[in-house]
Amino acid sequence: MSRGQHEQSGEHALHYPLPSPAALEPPPEWARLRGSCPVARVRLPSGDEASLLTRYDDVRRVLADPRFSRQLNAEGAARVADTESGGVFNDSMAATLPQSGEGHLRWRRSVAKWFTARRMAAVKPRIETMTDHLVDAMVDRGAPADLKAAVGFPLPVWVICDLLGVPDSERDRFSYWSDTLLNLTRYDQAEIDAAQAAFTEYMTGHVAARRAEPGEDLLSMLATEGSESGPGMSDAALVATGKALLVAGHETTANMIGKMVGMLLADRSRWERLLTDGALVRTAVEEALRFDANPGIGMPRYIPEDAEISGGTIPAGTTVMCSMAAANRDERTFSEAGEMDLARSPNPHLAFGAGPHSCLGQSLARTELQTVLEVLLRRLPSLELAVHAADLQRVEGLVVGGLATVPVRW
Repeated sequence: MSRGQHEQSGEHALHYPLPSPAALEPPPEWARLRGSCPVARVRLPSGDEASLLTRYDDVRRVLADPRFSRQLNAEGAARVADTESGGVFNDSMAATLPQSGEGHLRWRRSVAKWFTARRMAAVKPRIETMTDHLVDAMVDRGAPADLKAAVGFPLPVWVICDLLGVPDSERDRFSYWSDTLLNLTRYDQAEIDAAQAAFTEYMTGHVAARRAEPGEDLLSMLATEGSESGPGMSDAALVATGKALLVAGHETTANMIGKMVGMLLADRSRWERLLTDGALVRTAVEEALRFDANPGIGMPRYIPEDAEISGGTIPAGTTVMCSMAAANRDERTFSEAGEMDLARSPNPHLAFGAGPHSCLGQSLARTELQTVLEVLLRRLPSLELAVHAADLQRVEGLVVGGLATVPVRW
């Protein structure tokens, strides 16, 4: 490996996640690494070392390769979080669900039945109605308001709870349980263990209730319909599936709603352009997903055999961190990658991953993001940030990235 391409073992490992100058700004290090060191040594919050990938082609290739798993329970794999359990990618929930091969494909096919274009078209009017209700309540309380707390958080919680057949009145508990599962440095092991025990107990009871009295929700379908290979999912798999979808289905989308609005209002000419041309909503959402400089840590992969990446060899046993956000700023793939182009098309961003582990719920996330944006443009055309964009604060200490609050007025 040449020094210009890969960090050598003697090089100083960068502390990861990399720091940014502001919540909506990318780490300056991304551009340097893409240019001269696309496979860089980094030290994770756990203290373990990994290799960071920042180029689009490298990240896409590793994410799409079925040989490379996101489950970090292999001998010598890096732990991500600064806790005994090592974080969400080392968690027992990940171990319960098949992470590769035919088992993983069967699980994906079973769950993916719920996320069809037909179902998304059917659910969109209900999402729009709920968004209108949330905006009504925010307006009634008056400006300034925290858009994340008023709309960005409760909407995805309602959607995913409806999907799983659980009451959204439990949303504060769900949020805490999710945060402990997505921990990097915020919680200690005792807090995580207690929260996850409560989360598992709750979901176990819910699965039992769905088996006893099936409804129209996803877990009922998975418990009763079975698949082409046999009967419905086991209780353990249903519990893990419910937990995984609840965490992924509300946490990332809630954060993305806040970041999307923050990006569009940070340069208000973007908002004005959408007010003038509402047909840009779909491409604007895709560009917000690409332009997101604060997505969290990215996606880890364990490399079980030597792999050729960017002209060098990553040895077997290496854990790599795939930075989809850094890859989405790669000028080799995206012209004027550092600019937010609301009409960008095509836009092959990697915000939802690639290959066999790409986000199952991306169609639902897109539906929510587009609907929220359409409603806000219609209801609150004068919307603006109530603070300077540079003063927005990041969510800290979790695997996912986001804005702590999104203060707005209208």
